[in-house]
Amino acid sequence: MATDADLERLAINTVRGLAMDAPHLANSGHQGTAMALAPLAHVLFTRVMRYDASTPDWPDRDRFVLSIGHASILLYSMLHLCGFGLELDDLRQFRQWDSLTPGHPEVHHTRGVEVTTGPLGQGFANGVGLALAERISRGAFGADLVDHTTWVICGDGDLSEGISHEAASLAGHLKLGNLVCVYDDNHVTIDGPTELALTDDPVQRFEAYGWHVTDVGEIADDLDGLETALRAAQADTAAPSMIVLRSHIAHPSPGLTDSPKAHGLAFTEDEIAATKQVMGLDPTATFAVPGDVLEFYRSAGVRGAKARTDWQERLDALEPTARGTWDAAQSTTGTTGWQAKLPTFPVGDSIATRNASNKVLDSVADLLPGLVAGAADLTGNTGVNIAGSTVQEPATPSGTQVHYGIREHAMGAIANGMALHGGTVPVVGTFFVFSDYMRPAVRLAALSGAKVIYSWTHDSIGVGEDGPTHQPIEHLASLRAMPGLRLIRPADANETAAAWRIAIESAGPTALILTRQNVEVLEGTGAFDDVARGAYTLSTPSDGRRPDVVLIGTGSEVSLCCDAARTLTADGLAVGVVSMPSWDLFEAQPAEYRDRILLQDVPTLAVEAGVSFGWDRWADDVVAIDHFGASAPAPILFEQFGFSPDNIAERARTLVDARRTDKPKPT
Repeated sequence: MATDADLERLAINTVRGLAMDAPHLANSGHQGTAMALAPLAHVLFTRVMRYDASTPDWPDRDRFVLSIGHASILLYSMLHLCGFGLELDDLRQFRQWDSLTPGHPEVHHTRGVEVTTGPLGQGFANGVGLALAERISRGAFGADLVDHTTWVICGDGDLSEGISHEAASLAGHLKLGNLVCVYDDNHVTIDGPTELALTDDPVQRFEAYGWHVTDVGEIADDLDGLETALRAAQADTAAPSMIVLRSHIAHPSPGLTDSPKAHGLAFTEDEIAATKQVMGLDPTATFAVPGDVLEFYRSAGVRGAKARTDWQERLDALEPTARGTWDAAQSTTGTTGWQAKLPTFPVGDSIATRNASNKVLDSVADLLPGLVAGAADLTGNTGVNIAGSTVQEPATPSGTQVHYGIREHAMGAIANGMALHGGTVPVVGTFFVFSDYMRPAVRLAALSGAKVIYSWTHDSIGVGEDGPTHQPIEHLASLRAMPGLRLIRPADANETAAAWRIAIESAGPTALILTRQNVEVLEGTGAFDDVARGAYTLSTPSDGRRPDVVLIGTGSEVSLCCDAARTLTADGLAVGVVSMPSWDLFEAQPAEYRDRILLQDVPTLAVEAGVSFGWDRWADDVVAIDHFGASAPAPILFEQFGFSPDNIAERARTLVDARRTDKPKPT
């Protein structure tokens, strides 16, 4: 009769078999790392982590992040075996069309996957965000409802990428004691041994960051040793923990252990058979899962059911007000009536949209229980400082004002982790030009549907004297090209308030593109339904005529269009003005609405202080800037680069004349 040790050994070898079989069948994937880490995953899922596979979205579950997402077959094998809903046929469809087992783990696609990992370092930083969200939620609702651990497996690639340094530094500063990372120190990269490019000391590095570090050495196959190390790290809540584990890629393969080839698809049928024979498995069987192994894992998968039901009883016992706050936080929206607190701004006032955004936050923050705001050293500049909020630091773990420091990339990925944790709505700010430093994380937010709100300010040449290094020119166009990112550039303070309502009430990420300079509050802006449609008619000819030309503006350029329209009207032209705060929201409208706003038989002139790329979809001509800016006061730059009412009016006249005489449209 098999002993428990025999059964666990068979279970781990079963995982290793699956780790070879699925990539081999797909002729694509990564086998060796999953094989080496099978004992670690086994210990986490059967001995240490608290979860209930029957209810994988239980809010107080432990979170698991496989930052080395290329080893996805390891996670998929555990999700199948522990009963998350993946079947053996799903493993057979590894990396195939329409399967639940894509090449890298994707949240919301496969049950049990917490974050989308793949680009190295992102999952590590997501783990910091998950741990930070847990701490803030625990501070708000108490340990009876929120008390869990975030577990991360990372590798040499993760720790080589710069984002890991940013995220690790912040985690150490904040002393996120509910975060445990295991570093798979296997000394292997695609090009060869890690020593080709990596010789620093991870122990000393993470100790310098303020982490508790344990170098456990050669215990990758020692189940009791692994459990002891994991539990000790979990118990040390004074700081985040890093366990440095020396593993051997592709172990116990006779021919590929410790080989860089094993990072990818290296196993032939003969090598798979030889390795299975070493492990005591049938070398001719594929995707074999013995019944007692499946029973063992399925039992582990529901071990947390009692903890979950006890937690549910505590949640149900909350008094109504507290329960309403909890539900609002979990649904990432506001408590009842929060929209009524949105401010309105008098027509004629002059206020930068970044400052208007700050006033909106101050007005509604108390009714948005999950709101967590912060910036990359630009808190006041980007309008994300919330009046009366408490700074997030070890002494105030419930603080919702986060100082990320000058760490834009990590800030973006940490925000993704916070959003995907649930219960928090992260708002992160920096200058629009520095969205470049955030872009990989923003892309993953869009891919993941993570509800992150970006406050990107200093949105144009209006930055002024800081010069072209700080003036975003191509950024609007490049970020409009990103699927799944809602981008709103409001014309004034009232459109900004409406944009905030859209961001809070919508799923997925929203980017608010906001001005440094003051802009006039215009007549007729800010109706929620108008802004939510992405574009709307702001003004029409006062005499009721059909327009001779329609001027389309975004952001601060809408007021310039209004000024130009007055000049053209004085010249006898009939002019319409359209505010278009969001291309993607407008594109989602029915064709009938789009045609009503942008009249098909009327020439259109767009005005935007960015590159012209893409505007040919909406306009016949565009006043744009297809070159980098310059260092000078903002009003001078706008005048010199053609963003003046007179130049806009002249370009509109030329467009109308060309249409009337059937001349080619201006270029």
